[in-house]
Amino acid sequence: MTEVRFYHLTQSPLEQTLPGLLAKSLQRGWKVVVQGGNEARLRFLDTHLWTSPEDSFLPHGLEGDGAAQPIWLTLGVENPNGAGVLMLIDGAQAKPGRMKAFDLVTLFFDGGDPDAVAQARENWKAVTEADIAAVYWAQENGAWVQKAKSGG
Repeated sequence: MTEVRFYHLTQSPLEQTLPGLLAKSLQRGWKVVVQGGNEARLRFLDTHLWTSPEDSFLPHGLEGDGAAQPIWLTLGVENPNGAGVLMLIDGAQAKPGRMKAFDLVTLFFDGGDPDAVAQARENWKAVTEADIAAVYWAQENGAWVQKAKSGG
């Protein structure tokens, strides 16, 4: 059963948050597709993931740059590594029907961007109306705090 987690970034940017969550996913044996909203940002993250976190290696590949890795960065909707986790960043969108193809979907949005917050609200509504479990997480005092949960 699919769960969608909404991560409201208010205290740290995506490039600080994403590597830790990717590392935890790999520790659990999960494969991940990271779907981005812009190519330049994905290229930046590709380079960034070679050096962060400092104490681990995050095997990943960028769409168009070779074989599918446990972490796959893309602008598209493909899932070449057979991932069970979809991470949506930088405004990337997925309809609830596509989300149901994954065990876990994480949607990151910038709390300082009113358009991103409005889009996250629309996504929450679409997910819950599709009867998919949804959990809303916000950053508080350097930690993630669960703020809301909806059935599924």
